[in-house]
Amino acid sequence: MVVLHLPRLLSFSLSRQTYSISKRTLTTLLHPPKSTLTTSEPNLEVISTTITPKPQTLSLENIFIPPNTNVTDNARILNGSNILLSNYATDAQIIQADFVKSSVRFEDCPSDGLPEFALVGRSNVGKSSLLNSIVRRKKLALTSKKPGKTQLINHFRINDSWYLVDLPGYGYASAPQELRKDWDKFTKDYFLNRSTLVSVFLLIDGSIPAKKIDLEYARWLGENQIPMTIIFTKCDKRKKKKNGEKNGGKKPEDNVNDFQELIRGYFETVPPWIMTSNVTHEGRDEVLLHMAQLRNYWLKH
Repeated sequence: MVVLHLPRLLSFSLSRQTYSISKRTLTTLLHPPKSTLTTSEPNLEVISTTITPKPQTLSLENIFIPPNTNVTDNARILNGSNILLSNYATDAQIIQADFVKSSVRFEDCPSDGLPEFALVGRSNVGKSSLLNSIVRRKKLALTSKKPGKTQLINHFRINDSWYLVDLPGYGYASAPQELRKDWDKFTKDYFLNRSTLVSVFLLIDGSIPAKKIDLEYARWLGENQIPMTIIFTKCDKRKKKKNGEKNGGKKPEDNVNDFQELIRGYFETVPPWIMTSNVTHEGRDEVLLHMAQLRNYWLKH
């Protein structure tokens, strides 16, 4: 079954590489990140990974071109992404961030009509850490080594003009079954009924091979035509290959490519994605520019 990916606005993907469209070479907005990535987190079975930017040709159908954006010789792709930079990428900087409220039902969410971006992903994928990284605040969203800490729809108002929304993680096996059903229900109700939702940011662990539950979640979003950007987290890490494991030890870029291939059949176009690291903060600026493009286009249209 082929599901048409219909974003309401614009969205983009990220890879630490410089791409070209057809015969045109697209320059990047920011300098490439340092190639050697390491982690300072203790007790993690990971090894440092080296990501060397390499020129690569990307076909036009795999590039996201924002509305009202022309592909010219001077067109630029955000650093390490497949999204063209548009004129809507303004006012990306976050000056103020405040927690507003937690809700169980989408009907109880803020009703001021401001645009919002929702973060969702498997438990312990790094949602709250990414949110803190984006706003450059260590404790705006509560983080925990124990999965399942986020249990409500949490709204954070940014610059008094838009929201970041932290949603409960899925796939937390230790949570009671009834509680997991409640999380799943009110989260999906929120996706289907929240008129101010600009885009869902689906977080996927980029340090490991694709999980079935993540593939199923991406498919559900596509089937319901929920605008989506895939955010690959933990891309500073590379899990060691264990005995008998066929796919362990792959570089994050390989896991990202594999995930895209696995969901390709569910979508008419490849959904946008961004590689990030909450340790090195790589991808943070790209996420903010992406949100600015989405938000400003949404507000105008």
